[in-house]
Amino acid sequence: MTMYWKVDAKWPDLQIIRRAGFTLLRGGLVAFPTETVYGLGANAMDGEAVSCIFAAKGRPVDNPLIVHLEDMHKVDTVAAGISPLATALMQKFWPGPLTLVLPGTGVLPGEVTAGLDTVAVRVPNHAVALGLIKAAGVPVAAPSANTSGSPSPTTAGHVLADLDGKIDAVLDGGPAGVGVESTVLDVTGKIPVILRPGGVTPSQIKAIAGAVELDPAVMVSTVHEADRPRSPGMKYRHYAPGAPLVLVEGDEDKTGGMLAEIATDYAHSGRRVGVLAVTEDINLNGNVQLLKLGCKSDPGTLAANLYSALRDFDRRGVDVIVAEGISTQGLGLAVMNRLRRAADRIIVV
Repeated sequence: MTMYWKVDAKWPDLQIIRRAGFTLLRGGLVAFPTETVYGLGANAMDGEAVSCIFAAKGRPVDNPLIVHLEDMHKVDTVAAGISPLATALMQKFWPGPLTLVLPGTGVLPGEVTAGLDTVAVRVPNHAVALGLIKAAGVPVAAPSANTSGSPSPTTAGHVLADLDGKIDAVLDGGPAGVGVESTVLDVTGKIPVILRPGGVTPSQIKAIAGAVELDPAVMVSTVHEADRPRSPGMKYRHYAPGAPLVLVEGDEDKTGGMLAEIATDYAHSGRRVGVLAVTEDINLNGNVQLLKLGCKSDPGTLAANLYSALRDFDRRGVDVIVAEGISTQGLGLAVMNRLRRAADRIIVV
């Protein structure tokens, strides 16, 4: 049975946090809130405990995990060769939604790094997460707290829907704020490379680094064929709801009309259709259920609502989801990365 502990997101009960920290230290799994999504934590120094994460999620074992620390001064316990650029990025964005891929020290078990000579590290910007890491007294390895491949959890309810009975405890700190995972940035080369877009945008990184590149896998819909992915979200299908998802993207003046046309056609064929729209005025006919993610001009709201909306359609039992794409500027890059990786079909207009 999974223990459930409700905690205040800003002033968490220290007794509860200590109990959760002890659960991690003895090899258990604890789901906890961060500013991005809920994570599923294990003692990063305990390979057997980390293996339990993969078992609970059904996660492929060659998919590396992110190590969460309580502050940047602990980085040298798990990473080596920390460059001046990496230090500058830590100082600017930590605690916060930026994960850095750094050379590893070799101290972490292979279950965490998937056998790579690098390690992905971040410091979350959430009082519950930081309190838990401090209480455990060890680095915490944590992917998203969901069944592998499904939409990431932004509430404790999402965690329990996927993992109740498979993990030891969940800390309910309320809804996650950013709504999509952290940006993963490889800083082992001369120019930093974004392996997964997230809460820190390319322009924000460029302001510190001077230059930044996108890995070619970031905006493709098919899985990355690399034998050993350097980051979560690169190789396997992720973020996908139970129903097939059709993504309509391209000319923003045309996506709304095409979205409505496709959704109506599906409905007339007898399917229950879910529509994720950002266009303000959209005409839909037939058995269509509409969810408005927000405005095109506010990608932050779109990101915060995305996973909850996909899970909502799963609860409603729709047969197909038709989603409207947005610009890839700013946080829109992360939103579109998630939609493309979740999509079964992409229509460009």
